[in-house]
Amino acid sequence: MSQIDQSIFNTLKETTGSDFIAELIDVFLNDAPDLIAQMHSALATRDSDTFRRAAHSMKSNAATFGAMELSALAKELEIFGREKNLEIGSRLEVMEEAFRQAAVQLEELKSQP
Repeated sequence: MSQIDQSIFNTLKETTGSDFIAELIDVFLNDAPDLIAQMHSALATRDSDTFRRAAHSMKSNAATFGAMELSALAKELEIFGREKNLEIGSRLEVMEEAFRQAAVQLEELKSQP
């Protein structure tokens, strides 16, 4: 199953141009692991505000590229953070797996003309 909504991605590509979208993808793929690390750290220290902010950034960034499943999972975690409920079970790991799958597809899309 595709992690990337092709119509959203294509609209972004048309708007930014194929050269710039490669840069945007690189920035996202570099920033996302930092956001995930912030979420893990915030979870460990019970810092719901930092957790919420990192989840919010992940949600927005993922949606920009059409990674809608990743965005939805991040939104779910953002809501947990907003409600100051960090009893999230394995939801962060599920989001990380969605990121890994989206990252593979974005790398493939980046190399397409």
